[in-house]
Amino acid sequence: MPRALWALTVAGFRRYATYRQATVAGAFTNVVFGFLRCYILLAVAAAAGSTVAGYDVAQLVSYVWLGQGMLAVVNSWTMLDLAERVRSGDVVADLLRPIDPLWTYLWTDVGRAGFALLTRFVVPLVVGALAFGLYVPKHLVTYPLFALSIVLAVLVGFACRYLIGLSAFWLLDIRGVTIVWVFASGACSGLYFPLAILPDWLSTALWVATPFPALLQAPLDIVVERGGTGHGLLLLASQAAWTVVLLFVCRRVQTRAVRKLVVQGG
Repeated sequence: MPRALWALTVAGFRRYATYRQATVAGAFTNVVFGFLRCYILLAVAAAAGSTVAGYDVAQLVSYVWLGQGMLAVVNSWTMLDLAERVRSGDVVADLLRPIDPLWTYLWTDVGRAGFALLTRFVVPLVVGALAFGLYVPKHLVTYPLFALSIVLAVLVGFACRYLIGLSAFWLLDIRGVTIVWVFASGACSGLYFPLAILPDWLSTALWVATPFPALLQAPLDIVVERGGTGHGLLLLASQAAWTVVLLFVCRRVQTRAVRKLVVQGG
């Protein structure tokens, strides 16, 4: 089984490595929006007296450019092809294979994230460092915490997208669910602005009741050391909890979906 999972990860890496032009175009788009977001937040910081919601200028710059790099790694906006396979009936073949479809999609997505980390993540990081300069973490432990946080963010993002794909067993057409997800995940994950800018009650509600901050806000807060190492460990624990809960929910929903498929006659 470990060899099969490794093969799936490598296959996911190679699959996305073939889209070279898309990778270049995506990285260029991330850089363009990085400049736009960075100048907007810097203007807000200048008007507010050099800090915004506890972030200084260097932290804001790093927040933007690392966030732009993480977009493709977490990839929360691109849906899996699960829904299309459900609609076409090809999912039946997936269910007959020796490896559970949940793990097949998961490890393939890990391979995709690995390729994005080496390409789409690095480019905005280098541009941001050359154009503005980035915040350098003061504690060595921040680096492994950030790396682990990225892994958990990928897993949380995958689990959410897999659940959306599973909804096709009931809805067949998931475009409406996808639109809602794209809007909510962008606004509530810290992509557009740090969640600390929001009212305390709303920010707390997002952290406690939704997995959205685990996608981007948590890793970015960890790497810019907002709140210190202790706060970073708390964020990491929250991500780990959401990962376990969401993967468990994926497993249970898939079991119900398979029963529905059998009832419908496949």
